[in-house]
Amino acid sequence: MLTIIADIQLRPGTEHREKVLNAFRKITPVVLQEEGCHGYQLLIDHESDVHYQTKIPDSITMLEHWESVEHLNAHLQTPHMQAYQQQVKDDVLNVKIRIMQKGLSA
Repeated sequence: MLTIIADIQLRPGTEHREKVLNAFRKITPVVLQEEGCHGYQLLIDHESDVHYQTKIPDSITMLEHWESVEHLNAHLQTPHMQAYQQQVKDDVLNVKIRIMQKGLSA
């Protein structure tokens, strides 16, 4: 099982954030039905006043769980992901994807 962390840097402004959030609202139920998908969750900064929190303005983090790199690659080639990328291309500045695995066995 792989954990994918996708850090999505947005163009500044609430209109760009809302467009990307709306696009994810549409595709999330479809992605969750894909073979090999074990989780697909959008995360945003929690609004708090604690001094130790690092906030990254205009960013979204996707936390995904995929059975294998092959399943992740197939996901990225689906028509709904291709359409999503076209839909938000003017709203997203950069995406950094990390492919993680468990570092310790129990």
